[in-house]
Amino acid sequence: MPVIRLMTLDDYPTVLQLMQQTPGISIRDADSAAATARYLARNPGLSFVAECDGQIVGCVMSGHDGRRGYLQHLLVLPAYRRQGLARRLVDACIAELARQGIAKTHLDVFRSNTAAQSFWENQGWQRREDICRYSFISSANSQA
Repeated sequence: MPVIRLMTLDDYPTVLQLMQQTPGISIRDADSAAATARYLARNPGLSFVAECDGQIVGCVMSGHDGRRGYLQHLLVLPAYRRQGLARRLVDACIAELARQGIAKTHLDVFRSNTAAQSFWENQGWQRREDICRYSFISSANSQA
């Protein structure tokens, strides 16, 4: 059975490779090794990987702004899906966020990623219809 453990920066190359292989996951400059190092340092103990026989088979990153939690890049390799592994990864994040006083967590899903939408809805997450997400890029880099 896969074990859940904290993600470290040493896991970055493997996690990036998993993200690159997973439909519905967008990789931007904000997912670089340097940006990931900053994220993990700013949000210690909040990102996790699932490991089976020494191989990373799933991951999730999470953090918070002091008020709300945010989940990012949840993925599980196809051969390990439908075993509750994604839920275990999310539960690890939610438990640690709660320990840090964060009771509400958000995530973003592309409208085109209907499989992810179904997953989250089946897990009891509420799709928001009352807000719109806006983004602003302060550089000329559209991949920020």
